[in-house]
Amino acid sequence: MTATASLALRTKLTPTTTVLRAATAALWRPEGLRRRYLRYLAAMHPLVRASVPLLERAAERCAGLDDPGARSLAAYYTRHAEEERDHDTWLLEDLAAAGAGPAAVPHPVVVELAGAQYYRIEHEHPVTLLGYMAVLEGNAPGPRLADRLAEATGLPGGAFRTVREHAELDGGHLDELHRVLDELAPAPARQTAVSVSALHTANLLTRLFLSLAADPGGHP
Repeated sequence: MTATASLALRTKLTPTTTVLRAATAALWRPEGLRRRYLRYLAAMHPLVRASVPLLERAAERCAGLDDPGARSLAAYYTRHAEEERDHDTWLLEDLAAAGAGPAAVPHPVVVELAGAQYYRIEHEHPVTLLGYMAVLEGNAPGPRLADRLAEATGLPGGAFRTVREHAELDGGHLDELHRVLDELAPAPARQTAVSVSALHTANLLTRLFLSLAADPGGHP
């Protein structure tokens, strides 16, 4: 029996799971968590801010392709862009509730994460964005994380909207992404491109979390 496209992607990502979970655990360890959480919010704001423009550009590229499945993929990206719209504002509100503000300069790894997708959308194929999305949606905050962070940091409840909302939303988003990928059933070369995008994203996300976990302030 031939594996579905989504199962093939999940299988490719399996070796990244342990190291990414370890990086996440280091990020959320109790010692110094208040300051580290603020740095996490400041790092995530520009990453989330890039989400809607990436999705919109991917949809535009799909619309210009004479490619089986491009129309349905464009519709999915357009729909998902509307679902993600203004989520960067949540992060600004979280930062304000915590008495902090956005970073003056994006974290370098955040620039790599978003920038790699712009390259792939423009110079490979917009389907590669699914790999990026699969990693981000697949590593959403756990359902109890917001409460645990609030208790450990002493910050007000209004500082945790993004964590709380994405814990509820992203599981359903990932299921939908897998359905879209399976319906597209990309040709082997395109499936490989999606997997490479996902593996690159997992590596960069691990680097970002380890940097935030280790560095007491500023960028590496």
